[in-house]
Amino acid sequence: MHFLAYAMGQGGSGGGGQGGSLGAFIPLILMFVIFYFLLIRPQQKKAKMHKQMLSEIKKGDRVVSSGGLHGVVTGIADDVVTMEIAPKVRVKVSRGSISGIMNKAS
Repeated sequence: MHFLAYAMGQGGSGGGGQGGSLGAFIPLILMFVIFYFLLIRPQQKKAKMHKQMLSEIKKGDRVVSSGGLHGVVTGIADDVVTMEIAPKVRVKVSRGSISGIMNKAS
């Protein structure tokens, strides 16, 4: 009989535990906000700038690929850029593999 009374006495204080579970999510939410501003947002900004740079490539630009090839753009197709890396040596690379424009054509 004592066990039944003890179990019924604990039921009243169970409602106070609900507020504590909300408090347990606050550090998790705070960590997500910190990760967003320190990792996710800068990565999205960098990807947006890279996409804009790729759309601005034109013939005559000196570019560098992600593999380290430096060359001058001689042709542009949809997803393929033709670069001249030495006199009369042309290679085709994916537009997405262009990592930067060294200097723009005048």
